[in-house]
Amino acid sequence: MLTHPIGGIVAFIAIMAGLFWSIFSLAQWPMDGIEWIFDVAGGVVRGLLPEGILQDFAVEGVIKGVGATVVFLPQICLLFFLISLLEDTGYLARAAFVVDRWLRPFGLPGHSFVPLLSSHACALPGIMACRGIPDRRERLATILVAPFMTCSARLPVYALLTGILFAESPSKATLAFIGCYALGLFAGVLSALVARRTILRGKSRPMALELPTYKRPSLRTALIATWDRAIVFVRKAGTNILAICVILWWLGAYPKVEPPAEAMVLHQKVVDRMQAWTGRDEAPPQDVLRDVEAWQVQAQRIEAAHAKKHSFIGQLGRIVEPVFRPIGCDWQLSIGVLTSFAAREVFGSTMAVIVSGTEDFEETSVRDAIASAKREDGLTPVFTTATSWALLVYYVLAMQCLPTLAVTAKETGSWKWALLQLAWMSALAYLAAALVYRVFGGA
Repeated sequence: MLTHPIGGIVAFIAIMAGLFWSIFSLAQWPMDGIEWIFDVAGGVVRGLLPEGILQDFAVEGVIKGVGATVVFLPQICLLFFLISLLEDTGYLARAAFVVDRWLRPFGLPGHSFVPLLSSHACALPGIMACRGIPDRRERLATILVAPFMTCSARLPVYALLTGILFAESPSKATLAFIGCYALGLFAGVLSALVARRTILRGKSRPMALELPTYKRPSLRTALIATWDRAIVFVRKAGTNILAICVILWWLGAYPKVEPPAEAMVLHQKVVDRMQAWTGRDEAPPQDVLRDVEAWQVQAQRIEAAHAKKHSFIGQLGRIVEPVFRPIGCDWQLSIGVLTSFAAREVFGSTMAVIVSGTEDFEETSVRDAIASAKREDGLTPVFTTATSWALLVYYVLAMQCLPTLAVTAKETGSWKWALLQLAWMSALAYLAAALVYRVFGGA
């Protein structure tokens, strides 16, 4: 049944769909728990440290910045746990046999299945696993397209963007998540076809594969594999992502500027209104208190927007904004995309640091604050529907992992292939995202 030409494909699709549905449904509670822990930690630190630059650094720069990425750890762990169970049963070898007839028309052998599947964890071991492909042209083609597969570093970005698009519908978010995997796979095999018809022409070899016997999966093996991947992810969050968050916080906090005139006018209105009730026996009525609170909130938002605009990161964002405007990015999102060129998973942390400091951010969860962030006009969401879809497509297709480029150069023996890989994926991602932005109504 699992190796049947039709039934095998149906079973493969059903198994993968069930796997991704589990990631969204079962991981939600632990994700909420992790988010609660970081929120509590932020509140504790606020209570321990006096108001000022040190408190802002600890809460906005470190705790909420790192928390915006670590919150997706349950989804990553669940993915690796389920894939490890499938591999241990002997099913994945049969899946390679089933997909061989589907990969052949694109110039890839069934041998490519395991490297491509490994690339869904991380492109690095996937590319290194290509050593087992006997034909040089097929091996090169597989190496070039392996980064199109959805690696674990993409998961936090997918989860954030699909969560924004379908906040009230986990089932639709699951379908969008599956669509990301499918788009990456489709782009990969299509790119392989282009490569095999142009720079890597040649006949394909027939596939010979020994199918292992079915066996009961080892829970211990799956847990160890999951633990190893979780440790790698947490270490990355504690080093690379933390360093980027600290740098971004500093760039967003300096230079210090004077509050704008609009904010000063609002503060003065608050002072004047409260002074009018000073010395009276009765307390100010509720309508007066509501006006005062509204003026204070408005003044804080104006000051936060003014400070971000004139900060180093705001100035840098405006320099690169024209490059990313065709895919729907304002200066804030442009910084998020730019910082994720070295590592995709820092996108969420970058956005958390950039939108920090507002009243909304302090009163809501990190994910909700990012989703509800506004552009400079104070009305338009940073993540409009068109922008969210465009970014989702961009992150599916873009090459944003420097270690992958280095491994490609090492395995192929030339930086020529690595640079070709970077140029092709970047151009494809940018053009596809710009098209999607237009289709969904982007200006």
